[in-house]
Amino acid sequence: MSTGTQEDGRTRDTGRGEDDGRAAGAERAARRDAAVRAAVAQGLLGPGSPLVALLDVTGVRESAAGLRDAFAAVTPAGTPVLHAFAVKATPLVPVLRLLHAEGIGAEVASPGELALARAAGVPPERTVLDSPAKTPAELREALALGIAVNADNPQELARIDALAAGSPPGSGGLRSPVGIRVNPQVGGGTIEALSTATATSKFGVALRDEGAREWVVRAYLDRPWLTRLHTHTGSQGIALPLMARGVAETYALAEEINRRAGRQQVDTVDIGGGLPVDFTSDAVEPTYARYARLLKETVPGLLDGRYGLVTEFGRSLLAKHGTVVTRVEYAKSAGGRAVAVTHAGVQVATRTVYAPAAWPLRIAAYDAAGRPKTGPAVTQDVAGPACFAGDLLARGIPLPLLEQDDHVAVLDTGAYAFAHHYGYNSLPRPAVHGFTADRADGTGEGVSFALVRPAQTTGELVAESGGAHADALLP
Repeated sequence: MSTGTQEDGRTRDTGRGEDDGRAAGAERAARRDAAVRAAVAQGLLGPGSPLVALLDVTGVRESAAGLRDAFAAVTPAGTPVLHAFAVKATPLVPVLRLLHAEGIGAEVASPGELALARAAGVPPERTVLDSPAKTPAELREALALGIAVNADNPQELARIDALAAGSPPGSGGLRSPVGIRVNPQVGGGTIEALSTATATSKFGVALRDEGAREWVVRAYLDRPWLTRLHTHTGSQGIALPLMARGVAETYALAEEINRRAGRQQVDTVDIGGGLPVDFTSDAVEPTYARYARLLKETVPGLLDGRYGLVTEFGRSLLAKHGTVVTRVEYAKSAGGRAVAVTHAGVQVATRTVYAPAAWPLRIAAYDAAGRPKTGPAVTQDVAGPACFAGDLLARGIPLPLLEQDDHVAVLDTGAYAFAHHYGYNSLPRPAVHGFTADRADGTGEGVSFALVRPAQTTGELVAESGGAHADALLP
């Protein structure tokens, strides 16, 4: 078994897992190079369409398989395991349909996300509803459909009580598995905004607050239909041992509830997601396999077959498989530094532009034909199109000198990036294309594309900005 070291909230595989991750990363990079060249050759990227997002279908399938295999390896055959993709990470219907075909369900946290999951064909029994602000209408719909619900707080549970009491006679009560989300308050990671198990987190019932743990236990003892328990320690910047500790605290609570109930009332533990992504290289680390092994070592009772499992991974399934590609519209110099002005900026990489230290992204240079660019490294900035000085994808990075009509690829943007368009300057949403590469030899041949989301037209932009109501504010 490989050993690991922790760095900046990541756990690095230092044995065979790292070698496998590097090999997969090299294959993914080769597919990306082929796709960029093909996108230029096939006209998806050009003067009239200077910005496009590409999604590696093969990579997504490989991630899904890696997740399934990782937990199958640490649980007995027949253990119920639902891997539910966090729809918020990449809320695109074809992506959800692809993941569904790969055995992955959906974790939703709004009416919109639920509608997307349903449009993708994800069945209710493979859907989980979270959110700290569920309305009565959202709860009613989810419970009517049989979707699993994780109640965030006592007031929400009271609403579910009322809905359960109003179930038609003879209906058997609630159709949905229902649980409570708890906050084990084990601490945060390196990104405070994404740490959900801190002492004052807005999510779940804070277990270490006075009387809270006993309230949770009593809630289960008073409601035989509460059969799940949910936790989520955080996303990105959370070290694996901290993630495992949050799961262990929740498992201990499940055991306490079952002991006091005199039966196994809690039969499923939802461990959330949060596996961090390494944005510094093409390697995938940490891996699902490493996390699953750590859970097996840390919480063996959770994985011995007595409990069903639910996971809610998002970023780690998609981030590595998305690339934003843009033309260099102009190449200029300011203060002695080269600046490449592109069409990709805050609208497709919002977190990176506003918080570059926390969310740096790698940049790759390609020539006008879409081939990887070579030449001496020159320190330069890569700028976006928005009208503020901070709209920069990268500051002072070494790349072969970018020239007009070259191309820039923004890597690892398959989650929380191009699918989360930010309409600064009324910049339109770019087209998103999935791709497969029969051979990744850099020529661009053997690459086929499928439209995932069309580019937003200016007409659509005007319509969404109240174009049909232009006179609404006039006397």
